[in-house]
Amino acid sequence: MAQIFRYSRQLKNAHSILRHGPAYTLCFSSEESAFVSRGDDVLRRHRKGILGKGDAGTNISMDYFAKRIKMSSAALPISHLKSSPSKTSIPPSAFGLLRTFPGRQSAAMRCYSTNSDLPPHQEIGMPSLSPTMTEGNIARWLKKEGDKVSPGEVLCEVETDKATVEMECMEEGYIAKIIKQDGAQNIKVGEVIAITVEEEEDVGKFKDYEVSSASTDQDEVKTTPETTKASSTKKPEQVKASEPKVSPSEGTAHSDDRIFSSPLARKLAEDKNVPLSKLKGTGPEGRIVKADVEDYLASVKTATPHAKSVDDGAVHALNYSDIPNSQIRKVTASRLLLSKQTIPHYYLTVDTRVDKLIELRSQLNSLQEASGGKRISLNDLVIKAAALALQKIPQCNSSWMNDFIRQYHNININVAVQTENGLFVPVIKDADKKGLSKIAEEVKNLAQRAKENSLKPEDYEGGTFTVSNLGGPFGVKQFCAIINPPQSCILAVGSAERRVIPGGAGVDQFEFGSFMSVTLSCDHRVVDGAIGAEWLKAFKGYIENPTSMLL
Repeated sequence: MAQIFRYSRQLKNAHSILRHGPAYTLCFSSEESAFVSRGDDVLRRHRKGILGKGDAGTNISMDYFAKRIKMSSAALPISHLKSSPSKTSIPPSAFGLLRTFPGRQSAAMRCYSTNSDLPPHQEIGMPSLSPTMTEGNIARWLKKEGDKVSPGEVLCEVETDKATVEMECMEEGYIAKIIKQDGAQNIKVGEVIAITVEEEEDVGKFKDYEVSSASTDQDEVKTTPETTKASSTKKPEQVKASEPKVSPSEGTAHSDDRIFSSPLARKLAEDKNVPLSKLKGTGPEGRIVKADVEDYLASVKTATPHAKSVDDGAVHALNYSDIPNSQIRKVTASRLLLSKQTIPHYYLTVDTRVDKLIELRSQLNSLQEASGGKRISLNDLVIKAAALALQKIPQCNSSWMNDFIRQYHNININVAVQTENGLFVPVIKDADKKGLSKIAEEVKNLAQRAKENSLKPEDYEGGTFTVSNLGGPFGVKQFCAIINPPQSCILAVGSAERRVIPGGAGVDQFEFGSFMSVTLSCDHRVVDGAIGAEWLKAFKGYIENPTSMLL
């Protein structure tokens, strides 16, 4: 029986076709070949590259292709189908293969309901908006139910493991149902968050729509009603046949999560309100006996008064509130824990005199103010000095890749920024090639966007070295930072302080100087101690002679 489907808009009557004739699906095998088989679904698209699944029934072969069915991310030419006793593989060169959308957002799945009450609709799943994202939160919807959407329009804002990202629509249609409302949390990637339809008059039909279990798990094996009925009728017989014959005392012992106990011990435990799960049996084969219950009661009687007073005191003394963790906080915690557990850290600290650096900064800011540019901070000069030091010592601009060490040719400096939402590390790309005014402008713009929680993935991905400064804003003298994997180094910058140092030829002559402490944390698998010391020497040279950075 030949069925010709011309365009996706004509599939609104797919349910009537399913009710009056067999449905055929086109499948891609793992060997990049295709076959057509009879099944329950009509052209259902799957992420694994399979457009449909057939059952074990009659298999159909393709003779040639002429007509095309236009779907959301695949063009499938179909012209003529005829019955064949065997499944025939067709080389991919004979027809157009799947064409998937580029980018991070997962393509939504189109499915056609066999229920006559529901028109064709599209289930939009939670997209994967970053390489490490496994789940996300809905920050807010920018569209509401009934709104028309077009490709490229923003549907909602999704809080990922790194930032809040806008989710764009892939196809034209109308939002029929929003499954996950504003503030929905811990939504797995691929889980349905909304339903769209092609016709506006179909929106009202999804008012009471609920996502089925089949929609949330695309790889779940479907069982027919006959199979379910047969298995349900056989199950009591199998249980009855396999049920062992036991004595009344043994049956009682097996009933409570299979905890073995004697009838007398069980009766005593029930009278004293003692859970059998808290008892350790000393009888045959671990069976709980009367003596076990009595020993437990004696131990509890001895320990209860003291424990109760301690607990009561603790309850009255504590006053707290639980703060839910954001996605950024969860990912930051897991990555820092991974770093400390798997990366062999060592630390190198050096004091640098910054009098000339402060003087150069004052001169440059005078020029910036005259030209209307952004003011240059000491941290901007530190970023530039770190980038130039990486040019001299490229071993510190590397990552451990297990079987080899990857040395980067781009010098991209991540800058740690603390916000109310957590710790962000936006990146200054090619910092060694940029001037101080350009670095100052980018740092301020990225820091502001981080505080507004509006960073995009390209704003924080691709860093090769990190700078963390707690000295300027917080006055911290010196600290050791945790390496940001997969990088091999991070520089912790402390505050500058005035010190009295020997000066002049005389013994009793002194002078004042400003010194800044910096600590380099290194991955010992990649950067040996001597290499780390060489990098700090180069960095100190640029800080104490800052005019060399302008050459």
